[in-house]
Amino acid sequence: MDIKEIETLIKLVSGSELTEFELEEGNMKVTLKKEKEVMVVSGASAGAAPAAIPAPAAAVPVSKVSGETADPSLFGEPDEVVTAPLVGTFYSAPSEDAEPFVKVGDPVKKGQVVGIVEAMKLMNEIECEYDGVVAAVLVENKQVVEYGQPLFRIAKQG
Repeated sequence: MDIKEIETLIKLVSGSELTEFELEEGNMKVTLKKEKEVMVVSGASAGAAPAAIPAPAAAVPVSKVSGETADPSLFGEPDEVVTAPLVGTFYSAPSEDAEPFVKVGDPVKKGQVVGIVEAMKLMNEIECEYDGVVAAVLVENKQVVEYGQPLFRIAKQG
C-alpha cells in the first residue's frame, strides 16, 4: 500500500459516518479513528452559541440521540455508566416505530431495560445496573458498539 492509497482511505473515512477503520495488508496495519463532536450547552453561558468539543471531554451530560442536555439539577452524586455487554448493533427502542426505552431526564431503576444490542441475530436486552436518572445517551440508534463501550450515563439521585 502506498501513500496515495492511504490518503484515499483517510478521505473516505473522514467523509463517512465511520468512527474507526482498520485494514491489515501483509505485514502492514492501518488504523484510522475519528472523534465525534458533541454540542454542549452550559447553563452559565445560556445566551452564547453552543461550542463543539470532543465527546470524551464533555463535562455537561449530553444526549447524542436527541441532542438534549440534561438539567444538572437532576444530579446528586457522580454518574454511573451502563456499558455494552457484548459487540453488536445498539437499538434504543424495541422496534423502529416505537419510542426509545429511555431518554435524557427519565428516571430509571436497577433491572430496567434501557436498550438492546443485537449480536448474531440475537436481541440482548441491556438492563440498567443503577437507580437514578438518565444523564446522557452516549450512542446513536443502530450504531455498532464494542464490548465495554459506554452507552448511558446514569446520575444517582441524592
